[in-house]
Amino acid sequence: MTRLDGFKIVVTAAGRDFGRSLAIGLAERGAELFLSARDVAAAERTRAETGHPDRVHAFGCDLSRPDTIAGFAEAVAQRTDHVDVLINNGARYLDGTELTSASDADIAETIASGATGTVLAAKHFLPLLRRSQRPDIVTMVSACADPGHDRSLAHPAFYAAKSAQAGFTEILSRRLRPEGVRVMSLYPPDFDNPDRLSPEWDATPRTAADPLTAQSLIDCVLFAIGQPRDCFLRSLHFEQVQ
Repeated sequence: MTRLDGFKIVVTAAGRDFGRSLAIGLAERGAELFLSARDVAAAERTRAETGHPDRVHAFGCDLSRPDTIAGFAEAVAQRTDHVDVLINNGARYLDGTELTSASDADIAETIASGATGTVLAAKHFLPLLRRSQRPDIVTMVSACADPGHDRSLAHPAFYAAKSAQAGFTEILSRRLRPEGVRVMSLYPPDFDNPDRLSPEWDATPRTAADPLTAQSLIDCVLFAIGQPRDCFLRSLHFEQVQ
């Protein structure tokens, strides 16, 4: 899928890292974007970096706070009568293999942003998605949600959040299919994400011996939403370099 002209796409946590890379890539292909970040200034920076500020909109949204999620959806609804794609990219990462290494507040926020945040984003954007002729919900889960996965150094709370995302998107896919709303999830392992605007982006090796790259993940997102409407790809799982 090379062009996204006419698509209206929501991307959460687009202020940095993969969300930023994804937003720039989608904007390059012609999509109109509605970006969120916990700090609206970060979303505004990404908006400027896309090079297409006329069709990219920035909002503040803390996925661990239900009121800001509802406010984000309401603000988007004031700008458009429908949304074609919701990309649930946001979830706080928490490292540390020892359960007691993180504070209660950090654990609660990690689970809230990944689990509750994903559920509420889908809930509040679903009315706008239902008005689209090509509605898709794409969630960046993680290999941490794969059964038996133990290779990440992420905190157990992050595993819990990602497992919750997986369970939610699984049942949502089944229940929304009769309406034609596709719910698709990606389960990447740890991956390389060079600066999208640096020379390293185009120079990053992408051979079978190399780790997964953000470039390839973006290609997978484009592949998923570019399929004919009779094709419901529930999930994309990835092999991990040994």
